[in-house]
Amino acid sequence: MAIHPTAIIDPAARIHPDADIGPFCVIGAEVEIGARTRLMANLYIEGPTWIGEDNIFFPYGSVGVASQDLKYHGERTETRIGARNRIREFVTIHRGTEGGGSLTAIGDDNLLMAYSHIAHDAQIGSHIILGNAVTLAGHVTIGDWAIVEAFSGVHQFCRIGRHSFTGGYSVVTQDVLPYSQTVTPRQSKVYGENKIGLQRRGFTADSIAGLHKAFRLLMSDKLNTSQALEQIQAEVSPCAEVDELVEFIRTAKRGFIK
Repeated sequence: MAIHPTAIIDPAARIHPDADIGPFCVIGAEVEIGARTRLMANLYIEGPTWIGEDNIFFPYGSVGVASQDLKYHGERTETRIGARNRIREFVTIHRGTEGGGSLTAIGDDNLLMAYSHIAHDAQIGSHIILGNAVTLAGHVTIGDWAIVEAFSGVHQFCRIGRHSFTGGYSVVTQDVLPYSQTVTPRQSKVYGENKIGLQRRGFTADSIAGLHKAFRLLMSDKLNTSQALEQIQAEVSPCAEVDELVEFIRTAKRGFIK
């Protein structure tokens, strides 16, 4: 185990022998760190927190600290982080709250760029990119393969759908549709399917064509949402991706951007 002599580690912490703990890191009780995870320097981690294998934490971040939610009164809650994540400088990750499920969870293979913030009870999937200074409020859910570009803010309880691309400086106050390109420069607007991202990830031409037609109907000025959904079901060839898009719309509680 490589532990720098300036690191401060609570005796109750569990550090894998193959982990690498850099200078001036502070690790509290009930923190577990998996094999080959590296803390470069100046990390502060409170428990209960579980961190998997092969992660790299760049300097000056904090993980598992208490929520900023004023309803949080010190109850036991947790933070869980998967494997192979890259967590850049000054990232802050807060543990859950009793009112939100008591867990903040981050999956695998994510890139959290500098100054991004993960608030209490957020549920972050895998293969996600959060740009510099992206701010997630409490209870936000982000599906796999989503990208949220720099300086965007996401309102509490909003969902970011799978394989979506949210442009920089967006203010997200409603759900972002899966597979979409969405940006909010001044007013919220969806610009169609996330074609390039879907092609890169091996989605079929038929699936992308179906999504293209579905989004064209959703964005039509002549159709309200109910009418658009009816036409999607009538005119678009069935596929799993379109079905997911339709179900996402039907289950939206805060409305969605279109």
